[in-house]
Amino acid sequence: MHFGVFDLFKIGIGPSSSHTVGPMKAGKRFVERALEKVRDGGLIRLECELYGSLALTGLGHGTNTAVLLGLEGHDPAQIDPDTIEPRLARIRSDKTLHLANGDVIEFDEKKHLDFRGEVRLPFHSNAMKFRAIGPGEQLVLEEIWYSIGGGFVIDEHEAGRNSAADVKEGEPYPFNSAAELLEIGEKTGLSIHRIMLANERAFLPEDTIRAGIEGLWRTMEDCIDRGLAQDGILPGGLQVKRRAPQMYKDIKATPVSPEEDPLAPMDWINLWAMAVNEENAAGGRVVTAPTNGAAGIIPAVARYFDRYHRDPDDEEALQRFFLTAAAIGALYKKNASISGAEAGCQGEVGVACSMAAGALAAAMGANNHQIEDAAEIGMEHNLGLTCDPVGGLVQIPCIERNAIGAIKAIDAARLALRATSSDMKVSLDQVIETMRQTGLDMMEKYKETSQGGLAVNVVEC
Repeated sequence: MHFGVFDLFKIGIGPSSSHTVGPMKAGKRFVERALEKVRDGGLIRLECELYGSLALTGLGHGTNTAVLLGLEGHDPAQIDPDTIEPRLARIRSDKTLHLANGDVIEFDEKKHLDFRGEVRLPFHSNAMKFRAIGPGEQLVLEEIWYSIGGGFVIDEHEAGRNSAADVKEGEPYPFNSAAELLEIGEKTGLSIHRIMLANERAFLPEDTIRAGIEGLWRTMEDCIDRGLAQDGILPGGLQVKRRAPQMYKDIKATPVSPEEDPLAPMDWINLWAMAVNEENAAGGRVVTAPTNGAAGIIPAVARYFDRYHRDPDDEEALQRFFLTAAAIGALYKKNASISGAEAGCQGEVGVACSMAAGALAAAMGANNHQIEDAAEIGMEHNLGLTCDPVGGLVQIPCIERNAIGAIKAIDAARLALRATSSDMKVSLDQVIETMRQTGLDMMEKYKETSQGGLAVNVVEC
């Protein structure tokens, strides 16, 4: 089973890959299937029920708005964030949906979108049920869908097989563990990013892969820059003020060189990570990396490398970075989870930190064992991290947590670059399995439900 760079990194909108991007995609696909079944008769109504974490934090994470947009046929990678509010206002005022085929049908959000947080379906906490109703109140189609983290969605049949219908296979160097990845490297002499590139080439031309990675990087850069420029209060009711624009002004007004303050680059790293996650919290365009809640870590670490370490003549550096990050992310996707509702924030910020650490080490010339060490360190010190968003919003502690995660990733890479393989006593596979077990042991209230931790100990303003 191949999880590639464009599976782990996807362009979408905030604030959540599992609660916004996933439900929008699921709603879109469901309606496409329903319309296939009623080519002649049409639909008169659509209904949706949200369960578990999707219901408990759905309002704060924009799940309700994502469902409405998905049912109308919009795609998170294509929709213009500036058009979202007018579309939602029209849906709510007219109590209708404009389907992709041109039909206009009944939809009253208060009646036809039901939040059922007390119900958790067995396969995953992020579950939703869609119904399509035809003439004469005939049930045309009913399906359960799961948003399993990072924008990935599967229907109930795929959940029964524990794999998506569009799973990709046939890569030349399949790997399901870090040990297998390292063994492939030893046998072939290939670096991790070269192994990943060879696997990607089984499905896409190399020029397309390289152009796609450059497009992801440009989107990340654009997101950082928008976050530095956009001021104001984040939506949702917590009255959280965007901090990145003022931080940016302050840092630029009193520039300090690394010679004057060796820790000065930390200010920029914190700034870049927070800028991305403030954009995410505002519903802006971000790159899921590997989730929206952790979307600021990899861009901040990549920009740090680009600004402070990249050799201008090294045209491969950022390709190494993203291909390596994807290889590491695939290991977590295959063997544990990248879903906060399933594993807590160790599955989001922890995984992003691990991916960024290994990617930075690779970009800076590390060997495969040092890359593995960096990724392991990045996760080891995020084990047990809970997901307890205040008010169900991807703001507190999520925004600052991305800044801290980016710094941790850089530190992990530096530690690994100064270590030898004999220094490391814990493997990446061991820490991934530990993370999986920790997620299973974690109480449900700490897994994106806003029923524990900071969510109940911080008074909402």
